[in-house]
Amino acid sequence: MKGVVLAGGLGSRLRPLTSVTNKHLLPVYDRPMIYYPIQTLVNADITDIMIVTGGNSAGDFLKLLGNGKAFGLKHLNYTYQEGEGGIAEALSLVEHFAAGEPVCVVLGDNIIEGNITGAVRAYRSLGGGAKIILKKVPDPHRFGVPELDGPRVVRIEEKPGSPKSEFAVIGIYMYDNNVYDIIRTLEPSGRGELEITDVNNAYIDRDEMSWEELNGWWTDAGTFESLLHASNLVAETGANKVEPSLAAEVSGNA
Repeated sequence: MKGVVLAGGLGSRLRPLTSVTNKHLLPVYDRPMIYYPIQTLVNADITDIMIVTGGNSAGDFLKLLGNGKAFGLKHLNYTYQEGEGGIAEALSLVEHFAAGEPVCVVLGDNIIEGNITGAVRAYRSLGGGAKIILKKVPDPHRFGVPELDGPRVVRIEEKPGSPKSEFAVIGIYMYDNNVYDIIRTLEPSGRGELEITDVNNAYIDRDEMSWEELNGWWTDAGTFESLLHASNLVAETGANKVEPSLAAEVSGNA
């Protein structure tokens, strides 16, 4: 499985901070924001990783990350997204890199307390389709919200006025190689972007979508409030924790 971190966009909700840099290079407590999604992938034993970035600060990612030595990696891949075409368009840029393998996609401003090792294992055992990770939140209307029927996802609605569950679809997704064919069928939304919710609903229509609930806290860091909240959570409890037994297993697989 290949790993993808999506770190493009203009970060307009964090201006003026993002007037001079990409938001994913901003600090979250004691590390740049981009460190957290990379570590999420590495903790799940995904070490072939591509960073998708854009804007005027793209070169700064290379200066900061190099080949990923800080994460125990021998190599990192980079690609550039022109403009703001949406999450699905950014994902389309990694088709050649994926080379037929499934991908685990993490949005660059997503930070979690624990790890996704179990979810990645469960997805690998399926042999295809897609998996989303969900988290119960007090304000689901701010996010993509799934309608669930037991283990089945019925539909995902983006920022609904009347949410059909307490869950938010967090920015961690797993897809097989069919995702690029799906993206090629999409039409831009009202905001001119190719939406990842449309990708997920296409998998639901195929009856090829599974889900798993995340343990521990999750937050994004795309607003001043959530950036502060993320920093406080990391300072108080730490992030990207791995159980000792899992750490030993991942180390043994490296």
